[in-house]
Amino acid sequence: MNFTEEERILLMIYNPGTRLGLMETLREMRGELTESERQLRSLTDAVLGKLAQMSEEDFEVLSLYPDLKL
Repeated sequence: MNFTEEERILLMIYNPGTRLGLMETLREMRGELTESERQLRSLTDAVLGKLAQMSEEDFEVLSLYPDLKL
């Protein structure tokens, strides 16, 4: 599953470690959005749709955090 950079950032911010947990957390966050936060609502909906199509196995191998070589 391909995520945009903005979607990946949302995943990193709200990821509790499981696909279902992430979906629940995103739904909770979405419920707190105001009418003026349409872009974030749309982004959240896109991420939720992609997560719903993923298997647990696909989510487990999803690399959200880049390898930083210092």
